Amino acid sequence: MITVLLVDDHELVRMGIKRILEDEKGIKVIAQAKTGEEAVSFCRKEQPNIVLMDMDMPGIGGLEATKKILRYAPDTKVVILTVHTEDPIPTKVMQLGASGYLTKGTAPKEMIHCIRAVNSGQRYLPPEVAQQIALSQFKSSDENPFNSLSERELQIMIMVTRGEKVPDISEHLMLSTKTINSYRYRIFDKLSVSNDVELTHLAIRHGVLNTEKL
Repeated sequence: MITVLLVDDHELVRMGIKRILEDEKGIKVIAQAKTGEEAVSFCRKEQPNIVLMDMDMPGIGGLEATKKILRYAPDTKVVILTVHTEDPIPTKVMQLGASGYLTKGTAPKEMIHCIRAVNSGQRYLPPEVAQQIALSQFKSSDENPFNSLSERELQIMIMVTRGEKVPDISEHLMLSTKTINSYRYRIFDKLSVSNDVELTHLAIRHGVLNTEKL
């Protein structure tokens, strides 16, 4: 039996995935969590086979939670579930140690295939994401500047370029506005931009932000 922990801050998303997996033989959802902190705490005690982890959540978020889970429960496999398809985000996630990467537009059949593949020791990327990563190797030889960002900086950068305001980001991540602004200015410095508009344009230029989602 493959045991699964569902981690997402939206109950409707968790319930939808749970209903899909309930109909699949050999897979059992043993718990749900709405924050990265809850996921880490559960995995330290129970160590499920698979964690389906949302990337964007309040608190420490999915990326930091993944790092902690892999440290405390090394036999647990983490599959990141997110809306982001553009590299370098998938590359960062896999470098972090995740075993799989799925988008929230994934068909139920593919999600089940991913869970089984990852549980058997394989790593899984959807074909379209794997193709993007492969093609990115043939782009300009200049290093993508977004590769210099830490997981938390990348998370905040994504939220800023989506047009979210500092107070909203602060509330979502459970960090002070002062801390969020410190991250923003650090991101600006690393990427050689001076404001949110320039940051957004840079993200579009490097394919990190899809203009169709703006």
